Amino acid sequence: MQPIDGERLNEEVADLYSEYLNPGLAKVFRFAGLGVESRAEGCYVYDATGRRFLDCLGGYGVFSLGHRHPAVVQSVKDQLDRMPLPSKIMFNEPQARLAAKLAQVLPGDLQYTFFCNSGTEAVEGALKIARKATGRTRIVSTLGSYHGKTFGGLSASGREVYKKPFLPLLPDFEQVPFGDLSAAETAIDEKTAAFIVEPVQGEGGILIPPAGYLRGLRHLCDRHGALLIADEVQTGLGRTGFMFGVDRDGVAPHIITLAKCLGGGVMPIGAFSSTPATWDAAFGDNPLIHTSTFGGNQLACAAGLAALNVIESEGLVERSRTMGQLLVERLRAIQDKFNGFITDVRGLGLMIGVEFAEPDYGELTVTGMIQRGVIAAYTLNNPKVIRFEPPLIITESHIDEAARAVEESVLAAQELVVSIA
Repeated sequence: MQPIDGERLNEEVADLYSEYLNPGLAKVFRFAGLGVESRAEGCYVYDATGRRFLDCLGGYGVFSLGHRHPAVVQSVKDQLDRMPLPSKIMFNEPQARLAAKLAQVLPGDLQYTFFCNSGTEAVEGALKIARKATGRTRIVSTLGSYHGKTFGGLSASGREVYKKPFLPLLPDFEQVPFGDLSAAETAIDEKTAAFIVEPVQGEGGILIPPAGYLRGLRHLCDRHGALLIADEVQTGLGRTGFMFGVDRDGVAPHIITLAKCLGGGVMPIGAFSSTPATWDAAFGDNPLIHTSTFGGNQLACAAGLAALNVIESEGLVERSRTMGQLLVERLRAIQDKFNGFITDVRGLGLMIGVEFAEPDYGELTVTGMIQRGVIAAYTLNNPKVIRFEPPLIITESHIDEAARAVEESVLAAQELVVSIA
């Protein structure tokens, strides 16, 4: 077998991106010095030249179990040999067992689950059943939020740069400031179907609301007969150091959305779950009111069930909390050295943001980290903030490696800024 010429493959694939996929994205990848990802294992990704990268981005929250966790891979391989996709006219055992497992770990009386293929599909379904269950149309969300880029998800999201090119979006959507209960109280009324919120704003810049905020939202929704939708696509299943982000406030929503790490980093899967009362009001008169051809397929559900078992058996929720505290400490020590260049370090569990005084500072730092073999990215709705969402299996030595790359990259970025000032 002929060895792969990594550099030649990088150029070939970049050219194909430019010609057939996304020319603008190809330019961004080339500018950052990114090649073709070739393989991955644990906390590392390798490019076609064999270069190793510590993954501190984690696929924006997909790889909570790391890359190619053996238990998830084996579960999918075993299912592939039996039946990968459903006929849709019979009972589906992996789907049923995954739904039952979710009902055991979900907060409150969330019980029934619909499976789809992505986070934005989960949000679309949640918004639909909220309107159907309440008979109302008005949806309230938060500024800076991110709920996907389909029409429903985009209508609920809170940054105009992604919304304006596609106006008009869906009617009866309103945004209020995140973390502001008084603004929510003004917005939620007898015409409101639902308030959709992220327990921690991811793309908004890793923003953590005040304690009691989510509990207050649930109270306001209950008062007015509206539904609280918790978008846990990024925060769910251990990312914040809690099994679910809402657990920090000890509150349960009426509807919850999941995706990303639910597939164990091996298969794409999304889901929304609701209480029996909400489910019956939405699906009771027509069980086919919302459907998906590929949603709940056997391969994805086998991965999801294995992922939940790994999260429990390996204690990844607690590990997220302890490793997150350590990473925050290391990053705050770097902030102290570059005070004024870095303005804040914040996070819950292993969902951490480093905020810079200017967006360019963050961009230069990300580029420097990639050059030093550590993957990170800024948040979509706040480019001043670099996000850290590494696998929950990260170790102290990995954190040391990441911190060295951050410190060296910040120093290089600061020196460059001073030299051209």
